[in-house]
Amino acid sequence: MEQHTGMVTRGINNIYTIVEEEKSYLCRIKGKQLTSVVGEYNPLAVGDAVSFVVTGTNEGLILDRLPRRNCFQRWNVKGNCNQTVVANMDMIVCVCSADTPPFRPRFIDRVIACSQDVEVMLIMNKNDIMLTEDEYERFALYKKLGYRIMGVSALTGENLDDFIALLKGKTVAFIGQSGVGKSTLINRILSSNQKTGEISEKYNRGRHTTNFSQLLEGPDFTLVDTPGVREILVPHGDPQRIAHSFPEFLEPSKKCEYDLCLHNEEPGCAVKALVEKGEIHKDRYESYLRMLASLDEKTPDWMGKKDQSNTRYRSMEKHEQEEY
Repeated sequence: MEQHTGMVTRGINNIYTIVEEEKSYLCRIKGKQLTSVVGEYNPLAVGDAVSFVVTGTNEGLILDRLPRRNCFQRWNVKGNCNQTVVANMDMIVCVCSADTPPFRPRFIDRVIACSQDVEVMLIMNKNDIMLTEDEYERFALYKKLGYRIMGVSALTGENLDDFIALLKGKTVAFIGQSGVGKSTLINRILSSNQKTGEISEKYNRGRHTTNFSQLLEGPDFTLVDTPGVREILVPHGDPQRIAHSFPEFLEPSKKCEYDLCLHNEEPGCAVKALVEKGEIHKDRYESYLRMLASLDEKTPDWMGKKDQSNTRYRSMEKHEQEEY
């Protein structure tokens, strides 16, 4: 049968919507497992390019996943492995808010660390709510570090035209905590009707209203709405990748005594020296150390999967209590 190439636009219960040009197919993986994908929670994510064959009217079988140019990947607690949320994006937009839920810069730091080889932009929704002086200083720091930041309001439409202009010609994924107004923002941008929810008053957090990632077409751009989360854990892998997501470490790390310094307990670390001098933000450095520590918390292979999952849950709850 003739092979086709298409893009994953949605995946639910191992059934994937694949779009080739303007035609959609509902596809399953041939043989239920892709031979080229090992050790991942999900073999395919929205944005992935795949090869497939057509087996019937609007139906097909996926043969392989084509190489990714980038992805947003996090650690999946239940699966005890890395999970790719979206792939092959032109930009990741991290949506945060000043309140309900409150501004959490360490969540943003983790979003950046989970974004592999892709530009990250930070959007402060609900910008009619004032940040404290410390919060504003922390948010403005990202601009100094080279990230594009912008304040918008999905409620009033403030700055939305400027934001939409930046999306032109791009495929962009929205990542954010539950309740920050991510789906409401997408509604305003696309005039669509994504389901939104009220904030949980008990926990001052949002309820999940988007249950799976899905690709949404705009007039001259494409958006991917992803499920809101309360916590993001960085993917397990090379710890140097985490350090690379902190641009303020780049130049001073060249002066570290050790070539592969992780800026933790190594002597002669130039990054730690700048933290002590106040030239690198102390909370950013603490955020980095906690991500680094989360890699060490991965349980040994000899433990059962149930025990591993429980350990990770306890670890996640500990981080959530400490940071939030």
